[in-house]
Amino acid sequence: MKQVEISVTVNKKQRRATVPSRLLLSDFLRHNLGLPGTHVGCEHGVCGACTVIVDGKTARSCLMFAAQADGSEITTVESLGSIKKMHPLQHAFWEEHGLQCGYCTPGMLMVALELLTKNPDPTEDDVREAISGNLCRCTGYQNIVKSIMSAAKKLRNGAEAAA
Repeated sequence: MKQVEISVTVNKKQRRATVPSRLLLSDFLRHNLGLPGTHVGCEHGVCGACTVIVDGKTARSCLMFAAQADGSEITTVESLGSIKKMHPLQHAFWEEHGLQCGYCTPGMLMVALELLTKNPDPTEDDVREAISGNLCRCTGYQNIVKSIMSAAKKLRNGAEAAA
């Protein structure tokens, strides 16, 4: 298989690699860069578990080749925060019980991050529209919506974002 050289910025760190031309971005992030937060669910772009932000817009990393991301800035869920210093989104998901099994959570967090970056004061309908492309089999979505609304309020009130 043909190999290609790529240069990407992932979570504000410059990364260079030689990868197979058909290596998926999700596999590059997980296996080559050791960032397992990007989950691979359906591998067809339907579930949203693999959502990352590429050049400021959410993207399904299971539908994109790593080579297509050459020159791009990529943000993964690992950039948000840590257990000791959670991003307000992460803290709101914990506080409002916005996760159960947690498999969809990274994708939900990335979609929410894009939404709140563009619209810091979303309505509940805005939140529901934003997450409508991400599947969750556990929560029924209500607490995810509450979590995002809570995070929006915290961010508007000056909560510090780790990202």
